[in-house]
Amino acid sequence: MRSDATDLAEAIGSGRLSAIEAMQAALASADQYREFGAIAHIDAELGLEAARSFTARSTADPDSPPMTFGGVPTLAKDLGGPFAGFPVAAGSRLIGRGGGHVDCDLAGRFRAAGFCLFGLTTSPEFGLSLASEPEIGPITRNPLAPALSAGGSSGGAAAAVAAGIVSIAHATDAGGSIRVPAACCGLVGLKPSRGLMPAGPHFGNHLGGIATELAVCRSVRDTSAILAVLGGHACGPFPPVALADVPEGRMRIGVLTATGSDHPTQPERSAATEEAARRLERDGHVLVPVAFSQIEAISAISRRIFVDIVCINLAETITHFDLDATRTERLTQAVIERGLALSARSLWQSLNAMVLVSRDLWRLFDGLDCLIAPMLASAPLPVGSFPSDHADTDLHFERMAAFAPLAALANASGFPAITLPFGADEHGLPLPVQMIAPMGADALLLRLAAVLEQDGRWQHRFPVAGLDA
Repeated sequence: MRSDATDLAEAIGSGRLSAIEAMQAALASADQYREFGAIAHIDAELGLEAARSFTARSTADPDSPPMTFGGVPTLAKDLGGPFAGFPVAAGSRLIGRGGGHVDCDLAGRFRAAGFCLFGLTTSPEFGLSLASEPEIGPITRNPLAPALSAGGSSGGAAAAVAAGIVSIAHATDAGGSIRVPAACCGLVGLKPSRGLMPAGPHFGNHLGGIATELAVCRSVRDTSAILAVLGGHACGPFPPVALADVPEGRMRIGVLTATGSDHPTQPERSAATEEAARRLERDGHVLVPVAFSQIEAISAISRRIFVDIVCINLAETITHFDLDATRTERLTQAVIERGLALSARSLWQSLNAMVLVSRDLWRLFDGLDCLIAPMLASAPLPVGSFPSDHADTDLHFERMAAFAPLAALANASGFPAITLPFGADEHGLPLPVQMIAPMGADALLLRLAAVLEQDGRWQHRFPVAGLDA
């Protein structure tokens, strides 16, 4: 049994478990695992009300088509598009929790898919870190090793899913924020192609196009299913993302195992990437060695683009709403100051560089269908490895680059990227790999990820609440 959201939806749909019982189990699990710091805001009554409403609709119209995730409890992230009833604070005392009155387009699709929401997962302040440890709390810990970080900025979401509190959770990714926490916690994390996910009606172009939203999941099939029900523009959904749409035949898999001397990857993580590539080769695909020198320049440029856009976006937000930046964490204040100091010429150079990164990555894919590489340079880091009580933004962003050297490449280019665990190290921690494909090739990534998942090299430590009997 895979113990994922699809399993839970099937249990609810078959009557083996009611949506109310599933919600009660999730709430009990949230209380049991409070020490993981996964949940920043919880509303049990809203969750139970959603479960009761789903049950009432199902009873009133038993012949209606089943929802993909009918009755499945889930959590939204404390950052990103709003979900009505769940006031987002973005991990900051500056925002508070006074909003939460409307659904964004994505939230509406979550509800239409049958999800029942009951809270918000922990995020670092304004998503500025690859650890989820805001000063206002809670501190998110990795359920696989609580002394270690669950990653960021969707660390609370990843911790909740890894601990089985929920089987799937909303997440966002502007510089690895879906993929890094998923990699830390042994989950599947897809950053979709730019433009595939809805971004309205009020949020618009997420961080100049580098950010997108989806989820952290316990299986590739859950990732495929949630992408199919959430993806597409409000004015006309894209065709459903189906694995059957991917052409059969031999794919050219670029294999990158080294990430350079500035941000080296530990040997066992490079070895996991090589083993994953060999598994794809046994499935009939052709391996093509890729040297780090082939992407070194665009990888560095991608990180600079990420920093510039994040800084200017936060500075503009604080200025536009006339907010008191002194109420934010010291690092956040420094990021705002950096954004305010950014010249129009520098911003234009970064925006233009995004186009050039996409072009140069397209050129690499002239000879490849997919690139496989390490997701993280090391095992998950100890809690406290990304402190926010200082003003050295260069040091902070360099720490992020050292931990996930290739994360920003997919954000700057807009290309889809997926991570999943391919085995465990000697301490039982996941050995994640990352795959990147050309724009729009999300289904190809999902198909290749399913091949790797079939090896069964990673087993979830915690069962899903409600499926643990």
